[in-house]
Amino acid sequence: MKNYTGLLLFFLLTLTLDCFGQEASSAGTRNEIIRNGVNLGSVIAVVISWSRNRSVLFAIIHGIFSWLYVIYYVIMREVSDDS
Repeated sequence: MKNYTGLLLFFLLTLTLDCFGQEASSAGTRNEIIRNGVNLGSVIAVVISWSRNRSVLFAIIHGIFSWLYVIYYVIMREVSDDS
């Protein structure tokens, strides 16, 4: 079974960016969409950071940077041949 983590992260990022592009009917709806996208990015970043580093401090820092760390991870990760 192949490792589709990068593809899954790309799909989640694309889905979240699609939410940002929707025309909101009110300012409250738009703020809710943005807040949910940031929360999703933070959760993904913390999970990736914990699985790589096993450090609470790094997990907190990467959670703050959220989507920036997720994109960095997808670009810079080492692909293993075990898949």
